[in-house]
Order: sequence, then C-alpha cells, then structure tokens
Amino acid sequence: MKDCIFCKIIAGEIPCKKVYEDEFCLAFHDINPRSPIHILVVPKIHLEAAHHIGDYPDKNTANHLFSAVGNIVKEQNLIEKGYRLVINNGKGAGQEVFHLHIHIMSGFGGK
Repeated sequence: MKDCIFCKIIAGEIPCKKVYEDEFCLAFHDINPRSPIHILVVPKIHLEAAHHIGDYPDKNTANHLFSAVGNIVKEQNLIEKGYRLVINNGKGAGQEVFHLHIHIMSGFGGK
C-alpha cells in the first residue's frame, strides 16, 4: 500500500533500526518506544489488522510472525527478562499504523 509507513520501511524507502528479517517479516525498533526495549514485528504483506490474517491466501502468516517473535526474543535475550506482546486492532484499541504489527516490549525491571 503506497501510503503505509510500514510498507515504505519494508521497501527500504524509509530507514529503520533493523533487528530481524526473513522472507515473511521485518522487525525493527519502534521510533517512539513505550518501554526500554520496544520492537515491532511486521509482515511483509500489507494486512491492516489481525482479523485480516485469514483473508490472505498464505494461511501460515500468523505462524510466520510468531516464529519470528520466538527468534527475536531469543536473539535479544528477552526470555529471562520477560517480555510483553501487544497487537492493537483498530483506532479504538490504540492502533496508529494500519498495517498489522506485533509489539515486543521488555525492560520493565526484570533481570
């Protein structure tokens, strides 16, 4: 989608502080973090929200995203510290960018 900031980041039109990338998704540090560690995991296909996952022909989208989350939390040593996963769906839930994304948030005072 041409006006989507996350699509522009995925296309390399806007720089990001990349944490992880594979053929299905990209993960990068949030530019407006709400926790000491705040990483966004976005699918490379444009989906507005979680309820659109089933509309996409590749029925493994959710599996790809959560597999990436697992890789990221291991690589970033977040398992011991603890982490929170958040998916906002819709303006009323706090979604600001209408491209599905998972927030990985950590650093709230654990180990």
